[in-house]
Amino acid sequence: MKTNLSRNFKATAAFLLLSGSVAFAQDGGVSSVSDLDKAYHNWYNLDAKLDKIPGVSVNRAYNELLISKQPRKKVVVAVIDSGTDINHEELQGKIWVNKNEIPGNGIDDDNNGYIDDVNGWGFLGNAAGENIEYETYEYVRLLRKLAPKYKNVTSAQGLSEAELKEYNTYLTTRKNYEKELDEKLKTKQNLDAFGEVLAHCEALVTKHLEKDTYTVQELKAISSTDVDLVRAKTWLVTKYNQGFTRESFIGYKAHIDKYVNYHLNLDFNPRTIVADNPTDINDNKYGNSNVIGPRADHGTPVSGIIAGIRGNGVGVDGIAENVEIMVLRAVPSGDEYDKDIALAIRYAVDNGANIINMSFGKDFSPEKHFVDEAVKYAESKNVLLVHAAGNDSKNIDNADNFPTKQLLDGTRSSTWLEVGATSKNLDKTFIGTFSNYGQKNVDLFAPGVDLILLAPDNKYDQMDGTSFASPVVSGVAALVWSYYPELTALELKDVLLQSSVKYPKLKVYYPTEEKSKKTTKFSTLSASGGVVNAFEALKLAERVVQEKNL
Repeated sequence: MKTNLSRNFKATAAFLLLSGSVAFAQDGGVSSVSDLDKAYHNWYNLDAKLDKIPGVSVNRAYNELLISKQPRKKVVVAVIDSGTDINHEELQGKIWVNKNEIPGNGIDDDNNGYIDDVNGWGFLGNAAGENIEYETYEYVRLLRKLAPKYKNVTSAQGLSEAELKEYNTYLTTRKNYEKELDEKLKTKQNLDAFGEVLAHCEALVTKHLEKDTYTVQELKAISSTDVDLVRAKTWLVTKYNQGFTRESFIGYKAHIDKYVNYHLNLDFNPRTIVADNPTDINDNKYGNSNVIGPRADHGTPVSGIIAGIRGNGVGVDGIAENVEIMVLRAVPSGDEYDKDIALAIRYAVDNGANIINMSFGKDFSPEKHFVDEAVKYAESKNVLLVHAAGNDSKNIDNADNFPTKQLLDGTRSSTWLEVGATSKNLDKTFIGTFSNYGQKNVDLFAPGVDLILLAPDNKYDQMDGTSFASPVVSGVAALVWSYYPELTALELKDVLLQSSVKYPKLKVYYPTEEKSKKTTKFSTLSASGGVVNAFEALKLAERVVQEKNL
């Protein structure tokens, strides 16, 4: 799955590839939501009829259906992700606590196989406290594994059936690798060239003003007969007028460097930190109790959507109140390992999770059988699995985005929901341009464009991604289940699908980053044809439970 970035930071990606203009913005979040666009504040909680905004009607549900009711169950949602800032002010009291574990005593008090797992577990580290932050992509790992055997093979003639499969995988991964590496190296080259011009211009201005820092107004006020200085001033003023900031330039350059140095680096192998065999599911004595990790920037907004404190006037409102987040850190910056995901799913099930949110994905899954067995285990234990459809603007009925509810044995998980992303615009731009779709493999949609969410260190940011549509569904599921615990996971899934809000006449642009003007009916892009809705789901849940009790 393409990396989810803050809305403003993501906009910098094309600045050199198109016209050479710059549209930078500071990444890393802001200290107050008031510093972000108010038009997008909490819109996912709003109602299409009452507020004229196609959110999922959470506020309406609380105000009209739940005003005199009390939740009957504390729902535990396991967030398998990059790590979550459990100290964020908006998540206080919302983090799952393993009450059978004594913090920090170095003993596995509850004998579940994990030492000091008070809030969950980190599958990306070791007992010494070292943690993986960056990883390669799965196709890079496959290429590294297969290249020694197939790099000199020029024909498939004479290969066995198993070898032919490997050879085709090698050819595909090599093609993907070469294409992506070439793109990122060209971007890096452009950034380096831009940086040289920037440094030259700033040096001239600094020398003239005799100081390192200056305002745009001071820059514009420069008057000189020095041609080079005037050119430098003009160039800098133009870039600042286009939204340039040095901080965001440095941030985007670091973002591209991550691809070159880590994600696409055939020689980079941080798995030595874990020191396991990724192809052996029984080699599972690794990890540590650090659930925040070195990059909580993804799991924190995901957790905030589900469980952020409502109505405190501080930041954003989560969806479910009577909920706890079990934090499972298994997704690095790069592609996750199948084994880590499988073990995280099993940990969640064995330690009481009711719902598992999975906002990650990749194009290859060499150990898919590990994940499939874990998914079937979760299904057998009445656990709902919610997965982000991915951010590649593709039809996943015809393309892979692992993990999937389609299992290797030919069956499909019955308690799995696949989620695409919508915007707040009930028009042709309703579907996120990045969102994957599929009438067979995507179950429903949820808000995932222009969401103001939590960021680490008590900050907030505006973000896009199916990664954030998925926890909207997990949050609604947790809300419904907390009031109607009689429902099975399968019944809850059916309630969410059947109650999803349909827009039968709405035509939308096909999701594509190329801004194609080709349209289709919104109803054709998912199995349900709808958007998850808390208000309608609670009403239907009431009817289903009443019928069960007859």
